[in-house]
Amino acid sequence: MYSPRLTKLLGAFLAGVLLLASCGEAEPELPPGISVADGLALSVVTEGFDRPTQLTRTPNGDLLVAELAGAENDASGRLLLVDGDDLGTRTVLQTDLDKPTGVAMTGDQVWIMERERLAVTTLDVDAPLETVAGDLPNNGRSQGTLTVTPDEQLLFNTSGRRRGPERTAGSGILWSVDPTRWQDEPATQIAEGFKHAYAHTFTSDGQLWSVEMTDGNFDGERASDELLAIEPGDDAGWPYCVDDNRPVIEFGGSVERCATVPESHALFAPGATPTDVVVAPWDPGTFLVALWISGTVVAVPVDPAAPGAPPHTGEVVIDGIESPQALLVDGDRVLVVDHETGTIFALSES
Repeated sequence: MYSPRLTKLLGAFLAGVLLLASCGEAEPELPPGISVADGLALSVVTEGFDRPTQLTRTPNGDLLVAELAGAENDASGRLLLVDGDDLGTRTVLQTDLDKPTGVAMTGDQVWIMERERLAVTTLDVDAPLETVAGDLPNNGRSQGTLTVTPDEQLLFNTSGRRRGPERTAGSGILWSVDPTRWQDEPATQIAEGFKHAYAHTFTSDGQLWSVEMTDGNFDGERASDELLAIEPGDDAGWPYCVDDNRPVIEFGGSVERCATVPESHALFAPGATPTDVVVAPWDPGTFLVALWISGTVVAVPVDPAAPGAPPHTGEVVIDGIESPQALLVDGDRVLVVDHETGTIFALSES
């Protein structure tokens, strides 16, 4: 028997099936073992990268993704251009990069941070790489990420090395480059005294913040990793001062010397390895910090701890990601890069 209501329902059902089919495959499910804090949602955006490090958006909305694309010391790194409308469409722009841990864009310039050099290029396939700063001192592994400042300057760091108790010349420094004058003006020093100021961000008031990886033993004890506010001319203290301004006697530290070092805004467990930091787009009063070894992303208040209280420690918002490497504010969400599995997640309010 003909039923107008049944026919209408059947038509709506078939239309829904066709719509799902036209949208392609369903969104991948979260891998088992990953959890997210209440009030937040986590989803898989895309996957299939080979040890990704940092990513950024191009002016037209595509993604630039740097990858090691092999073992750490293979010098087989790549830079990929990922179509913003079809994340499965990927073009290899650069190959044979040596530990590309940083990528950024200013205008039509593409900046790449490798183990021993900062280079600039374009979005063309196999475009020449021009060395902006070369033969950079490093910790034997990598340098870190790249950050574009609110006034379109480029920040990078040279990881810290020691010769005895002293810093190796040019190492452990946060530098700035003017993208419009890099051929005429060398990089300028912003601050010094870092073991590894791997990543940086700015709060809405223009304050610069940096993470610090404090590898090694100091007076026989391991030191915590940090998040701290940085002012031009600061000396963050490494290796003479670690933790929250703790003097390292074996390297010439003293209470007086460490009193001049910026205080820790947050401390993380020794070896936690903070690889990125951003301000949550849904809450300007909260930092998000990726902790590589811990396999977590933690939230840290932007406001300082109460007077006399210890530094913040961070509250876990994502747990169970293998190696959270990079964070990118992307509208009202944050893209989270898992270096180990080659997956990009999106974190947002639920």
